[in-house]
Amino acid sequence: MHLVQFSRLEKSVRVKSGTSLLDAARKAGIELNTNCGGEGICGKCAMIIIEGDMRDRITWPFTRRQRDEGYVLACLSHIYNDLSVDIPGIILHGKTAVPLSGDKDDSHVSTDNLLHYKTLPVVQKIYIKLEKPTLFNGQADHQLVSDEVKKRLNIPTMQMGLKIIETLPRVLRNNHYNVTITVGLRRDIAEIMDIEAGNREDSNYMIIVDMGTTTIVAQLVNAHWRSTIDQATCYNSQSVHGSEVTGRMIHAERKGSAVLQEIIVGDINRLIRILTDRNGITPENITAVICSGNTAMEHFLLGLSTSNIRRKPFIPVTVEPPPLRAGEVGLEVNRRGLLYSLPGISGWVGSDLTAGILALQMHRQEGLSLLIDIGTNGEIILGNREWLMAASASAGPALEGASVECGMRAEPGAIEKVTIESGEIQYRTIDGEDPVGICGSGIMDLVSVLLNEKIINRSGLFIDEKRTAILGDTQKRCFYLKKDSIYITEKDLENIITAKAAIFAAVNILMKRLSLKFSDLETIYLAGAFGNYLSIESAVNIGLLPPMTSDKIQFVGNTSLKGAKLAAFYQDAFSELTSIRHMTTYYDLLGADDYVEEFRKAMFLPHTDINYWRTVS
Repeated sequence: MHLVQFSRLEKSVRVKSGTSLLDAARKAGIELNTNCGGEGICGKCAMIIIEGDMRDRITWPFTRRQRDEGYVLACLSHIYNDLSVDIPGIILHGKTAVPLSGDKDDSHVSTDNLLHYKTLPVVQKIYIKLEKPTLFNGQADHQLVSDEVKKRLNIPTMQMGLKIIETLPRVLRNNHYNVTITVGLRRDIAEIMDIEAGNREDSNYMIIVDMGTTTIVAQLVNAHWRSTIDQATCYNSQSVHGSEVTGRMIHAERKGSAVLQEIIVGDINRLIRILTDRNGITPENITAVICSGNTAMEHFLLGLSTSNIRRKPFIPVTVEPPPLRAGEVGLEVNRRGLLYSLPGISGWVGSDLTAGILALQMHRQEGLSLLIDIGTNGEIILGNREWLMAASASAGPALEGASVECGMRAEPGAIEKVTIESGEIQYRTIDGEDPVGICGSGIMDLVSVLLNEKIINRSGLFIDEKRTAILGDTQKRCFYLKKDSIYITEKDLENIITAKAAIFAAVNILMKRLSLKFSDLETIYLAGAFGNYLSIESAVNIGLLPPMTSDKIQFVGNTSLKGAKLAAFYQDAFSELTSIRHMTTYYDLLGADDYVEEFRKAMFLPHTDINYWRTVS
């Protein structure tokens, strides 16, 4: 065993000889924004050896000066003695959980459209005052409680576990038959999950989780008051096995589904502990966990095989898992707490999109609307109350900042806005903090500015040598947004253009298949982590969005989280997700003969055919 000290972070860990430095960091609870699955490709796990020696030093991608300073790639470096290590700030995303600006905002969910939902959460607590049994009314404890709950909630079928039945005599009599009953919806059956002394109706807490491929967001909510209490986020630690779900599926086939399940459950449990500790709530008070995400992420959470999702005809094990005990997958909440994995649409369009449709009430609108959910996998929903169609395109994590050298998620210190003022390129960071990286909205602004200023051409190549520089002693040319620290390279630009091209090509094909023009759309909803910061002008200028009037485009933030919260707060909304699933048709772009052609046309800024782009709307 060897001791590895991460000096500046004041963390240390003991690991077996031969352990990779990246695995040691993970064991110490340090998250790094890696996205190549530990293959030594992305270069984002760079660390500096302060004391100790590494046998297998890798020279790429470091400059001579960096190699002299002790830089190594953690994923390809293995530990054979005690080490003291530092991590450069540009790749460190220090806290394991931070608030995401704007994501607690539900302003995009119209309350007018929600009046048809009854105020009954999927798990609820009801306070009941029972009549004490007498010689003339001697009903058994179990039947007394069950009959009262059925009457109060108008539920025909009720079940109660043996462990709860065992507690009834003591809890009822010790509290003069005044108790709070926790009732959970399990499809068509309601289950009495717990019985507590006194009135505990207002302590019905739940965890809402959006399981993104790159980022996991969790909210602590009070279902009784339908209020959001707190939020925490972390990087999806599965990224060590690949930045995209396909790489993770391959890893699961090689090593087993349990490996990926353990990681995602660990991430969610860590967020639950942060939220409960921060708000003085015990995990025992959490009655339910409601999760939305792409289909592969839901399979990873449940420990299901994803092998058939990535092979024709792309069949998942399930797109509508039943409510389960949260403890069955290892989630650390109430011992009888329920896990609701929301229903999805297909192997490549998951419950994050059904939740988005629900949040925006697209399935109830008369006019046509288009939802584009920008993430590692770009998903598109098109339709109205009569029909809905879905498609999916692999965009990669560039637009979320994860495959950009100086990219980061939207947190304090991230450059979120880039503009031209008085002929100079200026930037703004989240919360006005000193810049430490650049997030998705800033990346798109920067590309747009570089194009307008003729620093890059329409292929994303640098054409102005005076305003660009060679990065260190490498052969890579870059543009520095902040001198000597925050920059963008041609490889970054290629990743960004590829991502936007994949999404626009998917949208364009779906519109063509239905003989629609963009002018036929009433609204374009743009969802994703940076939806509240994104500039419409920049998105149109680089070719992510068609040239349309800004009044038709709405940035709606994390609709996956908002829809999941609606499903938690309203049983009717939860049931409606199944209807949404059935009315949505999935169109497989892999079967589209013209997808590659449309993708290639979109691999320019904004598009290969400028005249077409000006008239596309």
